[in-house]
Amino acid sequence: MTLAVSATSAWQSERNRLLGIAYRMLGDFGHAEDVVSEVAIDAVQRERKADADRVDSWPAWLTTVCVRRSVDRVRQLAAVREEYTGPWLPEPVDASKLPEETVANRELLSLTLLHLAEQLAPEARAALVLHRAFAMSAPEIADILEKTPAAVRQMISRAERRLEIDPEAPAPRAKDRAALEKLVLAIEQGEIDTVVAMLDRDAVLWADGGGKVKSAMNPLFGAARIARFFAGILGKAMVFDPVEPVRAWVTEVNSEAALVLRHHGRSDILVIDTAPDGSIRELRQLSNPDKLTRVSLSGGSN
Repeated sequence: MTLAVSATSAWQSERNRLLGIAYRMLGDFGHAEDVVSEVAIDAVQRERKADADRVDSWPAWLTTVCVRRSVDRVRQLAAVREEYTGPWLPEPVDASKLPEETVANRELLSLTLLHLAEQLAPEARAALVLHRAFAMSAPEIADILEKTPAAVRQMISRAERRLEIDPEAPAPRAKDRAALEKLVLAIEQGEIDTVVAMLDRDAVLWADGGGKVKSAMNPLFGAARIARFFAGILGKAMVFDPVEPVRAWVTEVNSEAALVLRHHGRSDILVIDTAPDGSIRELRQLSNPDKLTRVSLSGGSN
């Protein structure tokens, strides 16, 4: 005889997986935690409802509710993010604060992909997350999204093409840590020419200050403009602290290498995306202090 599993027990067992789904959908850990908590309330209410049909599989039920609530939350946040001051970037999270299950499967966890996924329709993003990060089949995803399996396969294929994801690749390639360390030295030593040489000619930089700290209000296109941006940071930092204007070191967020930049008495997180030739084609700088509460900003050599 199989003992019935309570809604609460099932939610506690599935919580980390649900959090992994919601965070990949939302790019915001706080909102992801809110969604997962709402799922718990829904489960308890469903269990206590006398006239409700019996739940055959609580894990499947919880996943369905989590995805649908995440889709609704994405739509709600879209209007808020349109009013955001400057470019919006996902919230980085230190690996130690992520559930082990999420860290073990790094698929669709990088800040680069979380940012790019913002251009997808909510249901397409859900289909991609469930397929790539949780190995769910098109028929399984179709039941959750109330679509046909054919429609789900099409959504996944289009999403992979739009985000330039290789459908045969089991996980995104690792960042070149040596390139990051080279960038650290160049920034600390004020070698702007070295920074320029590392950038793709058509590189793009997004800087998220959220109106809380001074930052670029629009994306910067081209190696020359990005170089001037970093030169400006260095120049002002030298006025603020002539002895040690900028410190930089490699850290890890979202299970990938990133840079911590300390200047003007503040700390930023910088993540890069490299082209096949090793040049840096995209940079994402997070400066909004409200988004840096879940990462470690200590470290580096004194």
